[in-house]
Amino acid sequence: MVTETIRKRVEKLREEIEYHNYRYYVLDQSEVSDAQYDRMMRELEKLEEGYPELRSPNSPTQRVGAPPLEAFEIVRHTLPMLSLANAFDENEARDFDKRVKKFLGSSEEITYVAEPKLDGLAVELVYEAGHLMAGSTRGDGVNGENITQNLRTIKTIPLQLIRKEIPVPERLEVRGEVIMQVKRFEELNRRREKTGEPLFANPRNAAAGSLRQLDPKVTCERPLEIYCYGIGEVRGASFKTHYEILQTLPKWGLRANPHIRRCRNIDEVLEYYHEMNEKRENLPYEIDGIVIKVDRIDLQTRLGEISRSPRWALAFKFAPKQETTKILDIIVQVGRTGALTPVAVMEPVRVGGVEVSRATLHNQDEIDRLDVRVGDTVIIQRAGDVIPEVVHVVTSKRKDTEKKFRMPSKCPVCGAEVVKEEVIYRCIGLACPAQLKGRIKHFASKRAMDIDGLGVKLIDQLVDKGL
Repeated sequence: MVTETIRKRVEKLREEIEYHNYRYYVLDQSEVSDAQYDRMMRELEKLEEGYPELRSPNSPTQRVGAPPLEAFEIVRHTLPMLSLANAFDENEARDFDKRVKKFLGSSEEITYVAEPKLDGLAVELVYEAGHLMAGSTRGDGVNGENITQNLRTIKTIPLQLIRKEIPVPERLEVRGEVIMQVKRFEELNRRREKTGEPLFANPRNAAAGSLRQLDPKVTCERPLEIYCYGIGEVRGASFKTHYEILQTLPKWGLRANPHIRRCRNIDEVLEYYHEMNEKRENLPYEIDGIVIKVDRIDLQTRLGEISRSPRWALAFKFAPKQETTKILDIIVQVGRTGALTPVAVMEPVRVGGVEVSRATLHNQDEIDRLDVRVGDTVIIQRAGDVIPEVVHVVTSKRKDTEKKFRMPSKCPVCGAEVVKEEVIYRCIGLACPAQLKGRIKHFASKRAMDIDGLGVKLIDQLVDKGL
């Protein structure tokens, strides 16, 4: 029989463990030793084992306890998670400020909150009476996917809100960005390369792929974290400014970005923009701009929204980071449909915090347009800060030893004839090993049959041995 003393002890342990999780994972300021923390966790585990009726999905012991799902349920957001309009230069940012003032019929300076625009996956967390009840992806802004079990595995997401400083609301919908730090992303890709698994293209791709795993245990193994940037519906609390919201969330154990700044006018916003652009290479995570929001909630309400974006917020994007490198070779890859794709092999260079050594050249027409040759010095960037691409050739550094490239007339893998279909060159070999590998990889992928254990290296070995 569960006594009131045991029930209160379980509740106390859960609150204490969540508090220490917040201190350790969010603030990086542990108040107890690992041994003390482990003792509390073991005591809670024993109590829940002895009194199964006290088990709760919001217990710290249950972060990875749910069975795999067959599919994600579609859920509707109480309030839409709107997308943001973009600005790409200072003039467009100033135009945004002018539009806000004009709509409000005011010439007074507008106070804004500026924050880094993290490059991750937007999610919503729903807390009731301080307990995490649901979590979903942004989806199309109106409907998202229920990924509650996966979000529970992220250590920087509290399963219970902290009540030490201020009362928790009856209901709180929190919006945040789930990310993967660049260093953790590179470590993950190195592990995947060793096991023959496909590599993630970038940290955002890795974070999104990790959150959309049907098995929470897989998500738990990925180094994900969250930064909260706003709220949806709230019952039992009220706020006058966006800045107040961002100052309050950490008191409940919800991490906000430390680089948030309140700006008295658009000039201070632009100063912040340039400052963050300089800092971005030294941040542990990727950002692709800043987000500007009108600070006062009453002004946000008056401004409202247009189409699917609010009038009171703007994403001010950074220009893509560019670097110089050298083309060492141009190789041809053969896909599962037989399409031949030229790929530039380059001297490794870090672009936007990620090491890049290859970039697709798309097709022969693109190579001709760029006039790119083996041995050329080129400027590369990550398009949208994601996909590596060659921007242009530094012709002033040519030495007349560079070699022009032409797509082969025979498949580089099987030797079959190559035909041109509009801009695409295609191998028409019926038994091309590269096409076979591509088809098997696609068949075994998570988007198809999701065959566990049938990775890239194993498929290559099977085809190479004719099995």
